[in-house]
Amino acid sequence: MTTTKWAYPFSELKRVEEQVGGDWDRVKSLLGGKGANLADMTRLGVPVPPGFTVTTDACNAFLARDGSLPEGLWEQTLESIREMERLTDREFGSPRAPLLLSSRSGSKISMPGMMDTVLNLGLNDEVAEGLVASTGDDRFVYDLYRRLVQMFGAVVLGVPDDLFESALRARREARGVKLDAELGGDDWRVLVDSFKSIVKSYTGEDFPSDPHIQLRQSIEAVFGSWNSRRAVDYRNASGIPHDLGTAVNVQVMVFGNLGPDSGTGVAMSRNASTGVPELEGDFLLNAQGEDVVAGIRKTQPISELREHMPAIYEEFASIARRLERHYRNMQDMEFTIERGKLWVLQTRDGKRTAQAEVRIAADMVAEGLIDEAEAVRRVKPGQVDFFLHPQLDAGSSDAPPIARGLNVSPGAAVGRVAFDADTAERWASEGDDDVIMVRPETKPDDVHGMLAAKGILTARGGRTSHAALVARQFGKPAVVGVEELEIDLEALEMSIGSDTIKEGDWISLDGTNGNVYLGKLDTLVPDLENPHLLQILEWADAIRRLDVRANADYPRDAERARAYGAQGIGLCRTEHMFFESDRLPIVRRMILADSASERNEAISELLPFQRADFAGLFRAMDGLPVIVRLLDPPLHEFLPAYDELLQDLADLKMRVQHMHTMSEVDAALDEIAIKRDYLARVETLREANPMLGMRGVRLGILVPDLIRMQVRAIIEAACSCARQGIEVEPEVMIPLTGHVNELATQRATLEEEARAVTAEQGMEISYRFGTMIELPRAALTAGQMAREAEFFSFGTNDLTQTTYGISRDDAESGFLMHYIKNEILPDNPFETIDPEGVGRLIELAVKEGREQRPDLVVGICGEHGGDPRSIALCHRLGLDYVSCSPFRVPIARLAAAHAVLENDGE
Repeated sequence: MTTTKWAYPFSELKRVEEQVGGDWDRVKSLLGGKGANLADMTRLGVPVPPGFTVTTDACNAFLARDGSLPEGLWEQTLESIREMERLTDREFGSPRAPLLLSSRSGSKISMPGMMDTVLNLGLNDEVAEGLVASTGDDRFVYDLYRRLVQMFGAVVLGVPDDLFESALRARREARGVKLDAELGGDDWRVLVDSFKSIVKSYTGEDFPSDPHIQLRQSIEAVFGSWNSRRAVDYRNASGIPHDLGTAVNVQVMVFGNLGPDSGTGVAMSRNASTGVPELEGDFLLNAQGEDVVAGIRKTQPISELREHMPAIYEEFASIARRLERHYRNMQDMEFTIERGKLWVLQTRDGKRTAQAEVRIAADMVAEGLIDEAEAVRRVKPGQVDFFLHPQLDAGSSDAPPIARGLNVSPGAAVGRVAFDADTAERWASEGDDDVIMVRPETKPDDVHGMLAAKGILTARGGRTSHAALVARQFGKPAVVGVEELEIDLEALEMSIGSDTIKEGDWISLDGTNGNVYLGKLDTLVPDLENPHLLQILEWADAIRRLDVRANADYPRDAERARAYGAQGIGLCRTEHMFFESDRLPIVRRMILADSASERNEAISELLPFQRADFAGLFRAMDGLPVIVRLLDPPLHEFLPAYDELLQDLADLKMRVQHMHTMSEVDAALDEIAIKRDYLARVETLREANPMLGMRGVRLGILVPDLIRMQVRAIIEAACSCARQGIEVEPEVMIPLTGHVNELATQRATLEEEARAVTAEQGMEISYRFGTMIELPRAALTAGQMAREAEFFSFGTNDLTQTTYGISRDDAESGFLMHYIKNEILPDNPFETIDPEGVGRLIELAVKEGREQRPDLVVGICGEHGGDPRSIALCHRLGLDYVSCSPFRVPIARLAAAHAVLENDGE
C-alpha cells in the first residue's frame, strides 16, 4: 500500500511541482503560501534556513480525525529532522550540538498573525546548559528558553499570556528596569522557573522536557489553530474558504539576539501605505522576531539598518528587488541577522492599503512586470471605495492633535473609545458602529473587535505590527505606536498628557497623517484625483462590456456621476423632486383638490419646476442617455403620516384650551382645519399594503394628467436643450407594470402627449419608452412586455421583495438578519442579487424580451447596481448596463472589468 506523502523538505520543490503538473496554484494549495515560497527561495539561492513543510492535506486529515495526526506523518517528520541534522551537523535534543526548531503556520492565502507559531523548540534544562557551555552566554540561552516556555504554554497548552507577562513585569520592577533587554542571565533563569510553575499551576502538568513531544504538540497546535475564532473571523471577513487548511513549516532556528552583530526585522519591498517604491519596515538589533511585530520594544525604521550594517542592508535590498521581480508583486519579508549572516525566513505578497494597491499596480505596468489586465485584476472594487471614504476635514476644527503616532493605514475614523475587542464587537452589533478600538497593542485574538471598529489606535507597535497589518488588510484607519498614550484597562480610561479619555468618549483618528484628536471632527469626501486610480479605471473601461450609469435625481448628482465616469442616468426618481420645499405645498394642494380643475391647476404649477429639473439633467449628461422614471410612490406619501396627524390634532386641541388670546385661538383653529383636511384625504388614500397598492403605472392610469405633465416637461426640456446645441437622449420609464395591457394603455396616453409637444415645438426629438421590471409577472411575460417597451430596467429591490414575498424594511430589522446569521440564507438578497431566484427571473426576461425585440436595451437600476457580485451576474446574463449611486460608479466600472476577466478568461 502506498503511503501518503505528508512532509516535503524545502529542497524537494521540483518533486512537488511534478506531482501537481507544474501548477503553482496547486503547489501553494498543498504547501501553503509560506512553505511554497520558502522552497522557491531555496531553489533561487536566497539564504533560507533549512526546513520542511507538513502539508495542508495533513491538516485537513488531522481535523477530520478529531485531532490526531494521520498515519505516517510523524514518521516522515522524524525522517525530515534527521535530514536537517545531517545538513547542519547538529542534533535535535542533544546538549552537545543542539538543533533548535521553529513551527510556523502557512495557509495557501496569507492570514498574518491569525494562526500559531512556536519558536526555540528543542530546549530543556540539559540542552540549555549545553548551549551555555558552547556559547558562554547564559543571558542569550535563557532568554530563548523562557520564550519557548511562554509561547508553548500560550499556544499549545492554552495558558493565558497575561500570566507570563505579569511575571515578567514583576521581575522588571524588582530589578528596577523598564525594558526586557536590561534583564540579565540570572533574571531569565529565574523567569524560566517561574514560567514553568505557571504552566504547572494552570494545566496540572509539567512543561514537557522531551523535544520530540514539544515538536509534535506544536504541530498539532498549529493545525488546531486553523479553526480558532480569530482565524475563522479573519477568513469570513476576507472571503477565504474554510476548507483550505494550513501547512506547518518546521525550520532550523537562527538567532537575532546573539549580540550587536545580530538582529531581526520585517520589511516590505514597497511602502505598504502609499505604494512608493522604497523599502519600508522595522528592525531591532539583538532581538528575536516576535519582538518586532508584538511592539514589545520600540523598533527602528529599516532605512537605519544601512547605518548599522551597510553590507547587510544592501544584500537585503538586492534580495527584495529580486524577489519582487520573481513574484511580480510587492513582497513582505521577514529576516534575521545571526552574527553578521543574513537569513530570509519568509516572503509573501504584502498586505497593503487601497492607496498602495492602486499605485503599485500602475507602477508595475510601467516597469513591465505586469500587463494592464493584471493591474486591473489586482485592484479590488472594494478598494476603490477607499478613495471615496471620508477624510477628516482640516477646516472643521482649530483644535490641535492631542497625540501623533505612525500613520499605518489611511483614512478618517470618528467614534467612541472601546478598550477591548468584545466591547467593540458588541457595540457594533447593537447598532452603535461608530467605535474606535484602543489597545496597548493588538493581538490575533483581537481581530473580531478590529473588524467591528471604524478605526484602531495602539500605544505600541510599528509599521509591521499586527495592528498595522490587519488594518491595512481591511481598510481600517489606524494610528499605532503612540508613545505618550497610557492605557488603564482596569479603570477603562486612557491618558495623553493632561487629557483623560474614558471608555465611551469620542475621539477622531487621521490614519493618513497619524494624528489623534479629542471629540468628533467633521469629515469630507475627497474627489477622485488620484492619477494612479484614474489610470486603473481607464484600463478597466477598455476591458469591461457593461456600461455604467448612475442613479441621479438632481443636476449636481448628475454632474458628480459624470465626473466619476457614468455613461448616462439609469434612474431619475421624479418623486424626490416633488419633496422639495418649493414644490411640496403644490403637490399637497393637488392631492387635496376637490375638483379636476383645482387639481389640474396645481399640476400646471408643477410643470415649470419639472421642466427645469429635466433640463438640468440633460445639460449635465450632454450626449448620454437619461432615464426618467415617472411618479412611482402612492400619493399619501406626500402627506403627513396618519398617526402623526392624529397626534398633532390631539396636541392642538389640548393647546387651544390653554390659549389666552383670540389671535392664538384663530391660528390654532386654522391649523386644525388644515390637519383635518389632510387626515380626511389620508384616510381616503390609506391602503392595507401600499407597496402593492395604488402606485406606479396604476397611479398613472387613474391620474393621467399628472403623468402627462411629467412627459410634457421631459420633452419640452429636451427641445429647449436641443436648441442650445445639447445632445439629448430622453428615455421615459413606466414603473411597476405587471401586465402588458397596463403598459400599452399608459404608453398610448404618453405617446400622444409627446407627439403633441414636439408638434408645438416644431422639433423632432428622439425618445424611447420602456418599463421597470419589478414584479415576477412582468418578468415571466417579458416577451409580451417587449412589444410595448423599448427598454427594460430591472428594479431589483422591489423585484426581490415581490419574489420573496417580504418587506425589506421589516425583514432587515427582524428575521432576515437571523436567517443570514444562521445560514438559512447565504446572503442578504437586498445587498447581492439572489442568482437562483431573482437572477433566474432576470435571465428569463432578458431571453424572452430580446426574442421579441432584438434591440431591447436591458439594465438594472437598484442598489444592486453597485454591488460587485451582482454586477458579475449582470455580465453573465448579458445585460447592457448597470446603474448605481454616483459614489459607486467607479466601483462599478472596475467590477464590470473584473466580471470580464473572471468569466471570459481575458
